[in-house]
Amino acid sequence: MRRTDILPMEERHLSQILAIEKESNPSAWSESGFRSELTNPQAHYFVALQDGTVVGYAGYWSVIDEAHITNVAVSPEHRRKGMGRTLVQYLLKDAAKRGIRCATLEVRAGNIAAISLYESMGFVACGVRKRYYPADRSDAVVMWLYDIEASD
Repeated sequence: MRRTDILPMEERHLSQILAIEKESNPSAWSESGFRSELTNPQAHYFVALQDGTVVGYAGYWSVIDEAHITNVAVSPEHRRKGMGRTLVQYLLKDAAKRGIRCATLEVRAGNIAAISLYESMGFVACGVRKRYYPADRSDAVVMWLYDIEASD
């Protein structure tokens, strides 16, 4: 298995991030959206690198004592190998170091693999945002992790 390094997202990673984003998300974020996160003091974004290549990324906003996870994406050839879990675990550890106690996210209602991953990490579904995603008007499941310290 190749070594994976997780580092803070930088401008130099954006072209690779955008390629993964387009493959992963029908409502893909724009380059300007990611650029704005680089200067947002509440935003914390990370990339997973293998041999210098971005294979995944994830980020969250710190909102008082809450981590709002905004993005988790893994390149298609690296999916189903634990990379998503590794990235989310990294986010949660980073948030805990900052004194954040809970986490929330929205996930496409049809993304059963992601929902299963989040549930296995202690997140619970607590609501639905109807027609949340603009590209296809699909619903989002709102999930919470009420105690980051207890997560796996």
